[in-house]
Amino acid sequence: MRTIIFLDHHDNAGDDIANEHLTEKGFNIDIRRPVNGDPLPEVNNEFQGVIVYGGSMNVTDMEEETYLKDEIQWIDSCIKANRQVLGICLGAQLIAHVLGAKVGPAKSGLCEFGYYEIEPTDAGKGWIPDSFFVTQAHFQEYETPEGATCLAKGKIFEHQAFKYGNNVFAFQFHPEINEAIFTRWQNSDWAFFDSPGAQTREQQGRMKSQASIIQESWFRNFLDGFFV
Repeated sequence: MRTIIFLDHHDNAGDDIANEHLTEKGFNIDIRRPVNGDPLPEVNNEFQGVIVYGGSMNVTDMEEETYLKDEIQWIDSCIKANRQVLGICLGAQLIAHVLGAKVGPAKSGLCEFGYYEIEPTDAGKGWIPDSFFVTQAHFQEYETPEGATCLAKGKIFEHQAFKYGNNVFAFQFHPEINEAIFTRWQNSDWAFFDSPGAQTREQQGRMKSQASIIQESWFRNFLDGFFV
């Protein structure tokens, strides 16, 4: 029960905050990459929970990225089995889809790439800090599913966090990303600085250090409370 399954949609280095923090706390991390053909484990009592990471693919790509269909069925089984499930960016959108909510490109035509302010809803106070700047990198959005509680809203993308019961959380933003990883993102060939809504490198640079410190502290505390 001290095992956490990580669904990784890329060959990430494993140096993100979730991986490092949960390893430090004594959890066994089992990384699965269905995109590379890894099988998904049987949903049983041998693992405590799952973190579904983000990725360059989208829920709307599932006809081409067919492994996403397997992930959707598996996530649904995990939720029904009362496993702890945390979705980040694409992971949040997959959970929203599983719970029957609409997921797709932003109606505004905008994206988020950089550090953007979100605010807690009344229900989100105690979960999400006031005036919280978080790491973002996405084009698509989700609606909060029926039966879920919206925890945070943003100015560009309204739906930023929700919880479903006490064992499912979904974050549109990337709290697992530290300053060093975001610097890699900035220097990558996919960095979408020219897309409408994206911050410039200079804007990101002014905010990166302070936002990353606050976000990391918050996320470590969240992980401690969620995976106990």
